[in-house]
Amino acid sequence: MSAPTPAAASLRRLHLALAAAFLITGIGMASWVSRTPAMRDGLHASTAEMGLIIFGLSIGAVLGISFGGLLVSRIGARALVALGMGLILGGLVVVAVGAVIALGPLIALGLAIFGYGMGSGEIGQNIEAVALEARAGRSIVPGLHGCYSFGVFLGGAIGLLCNAAQVPVLLHLGVVVALGAGASLWLVRQLPADSGVVAALDASPHSATPGTAAGWMDARVVALMVVILGMALAEGSANDWLPLIVVDGFRGTAAIGSIVYALFGLAMAIGRFSGGRFIDRFGRAPVLRVSILLAAAGILAVVLAPNIVAGALGVLLWGIGTALGFPVAMSAAGDDPRHAARRASAVAAAGYAASLIGPPVLGFLGSAVGIRNALLVVLATALVTVVFAGAARHAPGAKAIRTPTTE
Repeated sequence: MSAPTPAAASLRRLHLALAAAFLITGIGMASWVSRTPAMRDGLHASTAEMGLIIFGLSIGAVLGISFGGLLVSRIGARALVALGMGLILGGLVVVAVGAVIALGPLIALGLAIFGYGMGSGEIGQNIEAVALEARAGRSIVPGLHGCYSFGVFLGGAIGLLCNAAQVPVLLHLGVVVALGAGASLWLVRQLPADSGVVAALDASPHSATPGTAAGWMDARVVALMVVILGMALAEGSANDWLPLIVVDGFRGTAAIGSIVYALFGLAMAIGRFSGGRFIDRFGRAPVLRVSILLAAAGILAVVLAPNIVAGALGVLLWGIGTALGFPVAMSAAGDDPRHAARRASAVAAAGYAASLIGPPVLGFLGSAVGIRNALLVVLATALVTVVFAGAARHAPGAKAIRTPTTE
């Protein structure tokens, strides 16, 4: 067996580094979400009050998304990823301290810092992921997002153990931060130093082409933003509310809530790790339509389930169906290399905004009609995206990825 070429080895290192970045982000997300019942109890907060605290995440993420799209063309994706990882881990520290002293505003501040880091850092990660997929010649973005989902599963499983053993939130999150910091130092060094050049060129006014707004915003991009908005809302609602849906909606324990949340992450990971094969064989749009319908069926099952077992089965469908929405839209946004960075940034912004703003709103709606019934809004939004799924087809002139190549 011949040794890999330098170019192949470089792609492999980049692939591994991006996988680590997505994995750490997922673990960080699940780590605090899995402890929301414990934090809620410590704060003696209502569902609406928890919605306000979680809204700190949304505020930070929207700011991170807004500035991240601008910063990537100036400081490069590597610097943006480094900044994002640092803020994600720093935010977890603040959340842990806020939980210890039972101060809701401090937890909200920590989530805002976390959200800023996630929103800005993942823009850099996704831009690099789209570029890597184009260089490798096969579907890679779904698998990288699968690393995030596996991180959610792993973080949820650890949270389950910590809940069961009544491990203090400070100790739990402190260990996550320490391990994440070491891994982040390694992965950032593996990213190319000139990773912002593509974004900088893409942002140039000279890249404009006739018939489009600024050369990159067109009807297809808007449709992709609608797709990712609906699917990201479905994913974000589960990420933020599943443990409390189990506790409040099904009268389960915090430990069972962590198990169900971990199952959602596992289902997402399975869908994303296996999704690339289906996409390469059948195409993005058909796979996306089937995924949306599976997600809708899962959400409806959770709303109507008579018990936690039936609800957990619905969660599995919800996770598998939601898995490919975000990565498929991101891949489609990167079809045209001339505008890939700006389009990927815009589509990612719509996705993160939906996944982070929508769930806190569900908290207020859930206070009035029950958190399970509030999911009907998520169901309706997801079904709307079926109409726009055709935008995920390969753009005219873009070469469909169907034949795997060696990295």
